[in-house]
Amino acid sequence: MNKEDICYMSACDMRDAIISGELSSQEITETIIERIEKINPIINAYCTTTFELARKMAKNADAIVKNGEKMPLLNGIPTSIKDLMQTQGVRTTFGCRIYENYIPEEDEIVVKRFKETGSVILGKTNTPAFGHMGITDNLIFGKTSNPWNLERTSGGSSGGAGAEVASGMGPLAIGSDGGGSIRIPACFCGIYGLKPSFGLIPRNLHGTITWVTLDHYGPIVRYVKDAALMLDAIAGPDDSDRYTIPKINQSYLDALTEKPKKLKIGYSLDLGFVKAIEPEVENSVLNAAQMFEQMGWSVEKAKIKMKKPELAFNTLVTAGFAYDINLKKHRDILDINLIKIIEAGLSYSGNDLKRAEFQREKMYNVVSKYFKNYDILITPSIPCPAFVHGIMFPPKINNKAMSPNAWTSFTFPFNMTGNPAASIPCGWTKDGLPIGMQIIGQRFDDITVLQVSKAFEEMQPWQDKKPKFD
Repeated sequence: MNKEDICYMSACDMRDAIISGELSSQEITETIIERIEKINPIINAYCTTTFELARKMAKNADAIVKNGEKMPLLNGIPTSIKDLMQTQGVRTTFGCRIYENYIPEEDEIVVKRFKETGSVILGKTNTPAFGHMGITDNLIFGKTSNPWNLERTSGGSSGGAGAEVASGMGPLAIGSDGGGSIRIPACFCGIYGLKPSFGLIPRNLHGTITWVTLDHYGPIVRYVKDAALMLDAIAGPDDSDRYTIPKINQSYLDALTEKPKKLKIGYSLDLGFVKAIEPEVENSVLNAAQMFEQMGWSVEKAKIKMKKPELAFNTLVTAGFAYDINLKKHRDILDINLIKIIEAGLSYSGNDLKRAEFQREKMYNVVSKYFKNYDILITPSIPCPAFVHGIMFPPKINNKAMSPNAWTSFTFPFNMTGNPAASIPCGWTKDGLPIGMQIIGQRFDDITVLQVSKAFEEMQPWQDKKPKFD
C-alpha cells in the first residue's frame, strides 16, 4: 500500500487495518504527518499542528492492540479539531486576535470524547473569527484555499477541516455549523459533511450567546460510513450542555447495513424564496435527486414554501455577536467584516429580536408540516460553486444580484429548525469544481439521512477524484 492510499483510506478501513495488524497507528500517523508537512503550506488547512501529541497518542493506541486490551472505538485513527473548540494545553484562538495566545486549561467535552475513544489528534483547523462567515480567513493565520482551485475559497467556517479532509491530510474532522459551516466546506471541497440533529453532539466552555441555539457539531469526512463511526464515538448528552438530546439505542454505523424499503422524497430548488441558482448546480441536483428512484423510493417536487428567513437569521446572529464582543475594547484587532456584523447587531431593538424569534417558530412549523408527508427533503447545498478569494459572498448568482447571506439560503434555515442535514458531492462544474446536494431529514432522524447518503454514495461514488498539488 503506497502512502497516498493510506492518506485517503477511510477511517473505518484504518480501524480494520489497525485491528488486523496490517498497519499500525504510528505508521498511519507518520504518513499523514508527512503529507501535512507537504500540502498544508499550500492550502493552509491546519492553523496549529500537534504532531508530538499525535505520535504519543498513536504509540498508546498501538500498545492497546499489542496488549490485547479492549479497543476504544476510534483507537489510533487520526482526527483534527476545529479551532473554535477548546483543547487542553493547545493554542486555541477562535480565529481572532482577542485569543491569539490563549491556551485552555481543559478540553471541551467533544475533545474529551475524541481522546477517550482513542483518536490521534493531529492539530487544529483554520476558521474565521468566531465562525462569523462562510469563508475561512482571519487576521492570525490568513485564508484557507480550496484544494481543487487554490484561487477559490474552501468555504467556512469549517473551511480548514474541509480542505484538510479533501486533501488527504486526515480521514476525520470535527466541524461546527451555525448557518452552514459544515455543509458549505463539504460542498465546496467535494466531501461529505453532516450537521446532525441539534443537540446530538454536546458543545460547552464557550461562554458566548451567538450560536448557542443554532450551532451543531458534526463530522466532515470522505466516506459516509466514517460520519456514522464518528457519531457512534462522540454523540450523546452531557450535563454541561442543556440542549443535548439522548443518544439512540442503536449504532449509526450498523444502521448503514440496512436501507429503507419505502421513502417519500421531495426536492426543492428554491424552498419558496431562493431567487437564483447556477444552471450547473440545478442540473446536477435534479439529476441526483431522480437517482433515488432506482432504490424504489418515490421522488417528487417538494410541497414546501418558506417566507424569506434571512432577516430573522441575521438579527439573531448579529445581535449575538454585538452582545458577545466588546466593540469599543477590541475594534482595532477585529476583522472588518466582523465589525460590520457587530454594528448591525447593535442597531436591533428588543422587539426586533422577538420578531426574529417568532419568524423562527413559523419556519419550524413549515418544516414540521412538510415532514408529516415526506421522509427526506433534497435541495442544493449551495446554489453556486466555490467563489474566488477576497470576497465574503458572491455578488451575483446566475447574473442576479445577491445579498450577503443569500448564497447560504439552503443551509441556514435548517440551523433555525434543528433538522439533520448533510451535504454530499453530486457533480462537478465544467471548471472542475465540486457541486453538493443537501439531504435533510426529520428532526432526530439522523439514521435515515445517513442511509440515504450511503445509498447515493454507492450509486455515484466520488472518492476516486483527488485534488492535485504537483
